[in-house]
Amino acid sequence: MELKFILIFFCIVILLHSSKTFADHLTNQNDLETYIVQLELPDDLVFPDSTDLYLWHQSFLPTTSANSDHSSRIVYSYRHVFNGFAAMLSADEVKDMEKKPGFVSARPQRALELHTTHTPSFLGLHQNVGLWDASNSGKGVIIGVLDTGITPQHPSFSDYGMPPPPAKWKGKCEFNFTACNNKLIGARKFDKATRSPSDFGGHGTHTSSTAAGNFVEGANLLGNANGTAVGIAPRAHLAMYKVCSLFCLEGNVLAGFDAAIEDGVDVISISLGANGEIPFYNDILSIGAYRAIQKGISVSCSAGNKGPDVGTVRNGAPWVLTVGASTTDRKISAVAVLGNGAKYEGESAFQPTNFSHKLLPLINANDCKSLSTIDVKGKIVLCDTSGEFSRIDKGEAVKNAGAAAMILMNEEKHGYTTLAAFDVLPTTQVSYFDGLKIINYMKSTSAPVATISFNGTRIGDNHAPTVASFSSRGPFWESHGIIKPDISGPGVSILAAWPTSVGEITSATSTFNIVSGTSMSCLTLRE
Repeated sequence: MELKFILIFFCIVILLHSSKTFADHLTNQNDLETYIVQLELPDDLVFPDSTDLYLWHQSFLPTTSANSDHSSRIVYSYRHVFNGFAAMLSADEVKDMEKKPGFVSARPQRALELHTTHTPSFLGLHQNVGLWDASNSGKGVIIGVLDTGITPQHPSFSDYGMPPPPAKWKGKCEFNFTACNNKLIGARKFDKATRSPSDFGGHGTHTSSTAAGNFVEGANLLGNANGTAVGIAPRAHLAMYKVCSLFCLEGNVLAGFDAAIEDGVDVISISLGANGEIPFYNDILSIGAYRAIQKGISVSCSAGNKGPDVGTVRNGAPWVLTVGASTTDRKISAVAVLGNGAKYEGESAFQPTNFSHKLLPLINANDCKSLSTIDVKGKIVLCDTSGEFSRIDKGEAVKNAGAAAMILMNEEKHGYTTLAAFDVLPTTQVSYFDGLKIINYMKSTSAPVATISFNGTRIGDNHAPTVASFSSRGPFWESHGIIKPDISGPGVSILAAWPTSVGEITSATSTFNIVSGTSMSCLTLRE
């Protein structure tokens, strides 16, 4: 009888222990997150192929469960960008890993943020003559773009007049239909949330065509900025590495770097970056770019869109070409006309042809955060750009309140930089200083009135190029001795390819959009 009780007791103990182990396993599963693990190869280890390296990476994973599936834990095993891997791990498992020979560091991955026609002419580039002709328009160069994907059917990615890719090219086309050609020679996706390298947000399509889009006649947005759209290197080959969708996770970005190096690109362009100050040894873009440079690959990165505050520049490693954003001499003109005859030129890509020239009551709604206590129906509303609401948000609020139009006035820190964005109602964005003059006019009379005159595309701004207010400024805190950004390029109101139509129904194969950001400048000056 005593033996029976002893056996039962041990069975209960074993069962409880097993239950605890199982519960701990479940807890760990719930606590898993993606870690970037960096390793250092011991001197006595040599791996002749990638399979052996992958198995070594697997050896760092936990072995607490006999049923552990290491292949499902490893997200990426890196070969070129650095020695290490990305894997789903718990904090406790990382602590155990630290004891193993070859371990250097491990940390949870961060999410990085995206930095988002006439430009070639403004830069002095003309077809078949001068610098463009001397450089062969990028012929034979392979540009790898790490971004949100690409829209392969867009005419900007036609391979008309394109030679086959260089023999060194080893890349892949992961579309589920025949999409790649002699222009778009590769497309791969590393974002686990999507099924293909297709671009649904537009950023990757826009930046790719800015860099190396083919010639497309009649490109425009709602009839504005009409002309021939073309990238800065129209005879270069493109390879897209989709590393972003809603987020740009570091593990995916490293995987894109790794693949681009192996595939044989000549240039890597990156229009994203970390939000905050990160030392070089902990910055995956700096690490990836350094490895690429060692392989003879040039790397250009956007400086970020946190200007004009000082010390906001990103991607400031000395081995990276860091590009800020500046204006071109093209404006899509929308002039605020006041009752006293004063005129102040602003911009908008929405140019209605039927907007009345009749002077309408003008009212100041400050940041336009709340219009419920203000009667704006049939009036022109002055809003400033302060607050968390975007230009579109403010426009929609003003439109829904029944206003006829909106004058958008810059905050002081954004000075003279105005953007030709698509608006939801008749709008003009004016400079801070012109906005002050409009406010002074409104204070000078009991019945202020105004209208907006839409004048379309105007070439010849004598002040261009000027640095855009949003373009991030130096110094780069991690390396004070090197001035960053290195250069600036056209990044304000850039017309380029877009996945879908904007504001009207058009052919899905010939859609364009106007976008501003250091992303655009990074790609326009990637050469």
